[in-house]
Amino acid sequence: MALYDRQYLQNEAANKAESTGRSRSKSSLAVFIKQTYQLFAASLLAASAGAFIGTAYLSSSLVRIGINGKPAVAGWFWGLVILEFILLFGVLAAKKKEGLNLILLFAFTFVSGLTLTPMLSAYLMMPSGASIITEAFVLTTVAFGGLSIFAMNTTRDFSAMGKMLFITLIVIIVAGIINIFVGSSLLQLGIASVGAILFSAFILYDTQRIIRGNVETPVEAAVSLYLDFLNLFISLLQILGIFGNRN
Repeated sequence: MALYDRQYLQNEAANKAESTGRSRSKSSLAVFIKQTYQLFAASLLAASAGAFIGTAYLSSSLVRIGINGKPAVAGWFWGLVILEFILLFGVLAAKKKEGLNLILLFAFTFVSGLTLTPMLSAYLMMPSGASIITEAFVLTTVAFGGLSIFAMNTTRDFSAMGKMLFITLIVIIVAGIINIFVGSSLLQLGIASVGAILFSAFILYDTQRIIRGNVETPVEAAVSLYLDFLNLFISLLQILGIFGNRN
């Protein structure tokens, strides 16, 4: 009887320890998710600041009217693009270095906002450009929120989509490079449409990875969500811009 009691007490202690571990794990994950979305929101603010400064003060030096009468970017704009990629790789490399990772995160998102200047300026030159940008941002926000909530509550597993999403992303990048030389509005519409679907799927995929604890740091998770949001916004902006352009 004493042996049974001792075994029972040991089992009870083990169960309590396991339950406590699960509670701590859930608590840590909740903190991780909270930090992720706080950094994501701050990243959007940094990007918005970069876009505002770019369109308000740098658009005249970044954007000029080309020979064909269409907006063209200045040569030094590509330096900003290169800097943006350097900062992105820097954030991912320093994701575990506290302090430095935050500096690089907000530097990257701010510069990414600056690099939107030529695109935003081109749309602002259109008669209904401001409303097109606003509609694209609102649609992106609503879609992001809805897809995030769905990914958090569904029992469906989106982890198997990773390889397919990556392959589709490569195809879109190649098609975009080709269209730089072709300049086809129809091809651009197709790329933007596929891009909108792709980055909507990325929101589902990345959100589920985050809530399941499959991302190492909140900074890395915030970068993933920010890139999903940014690229969905660009895709929707291009779609609305093409349909809203009378030319």
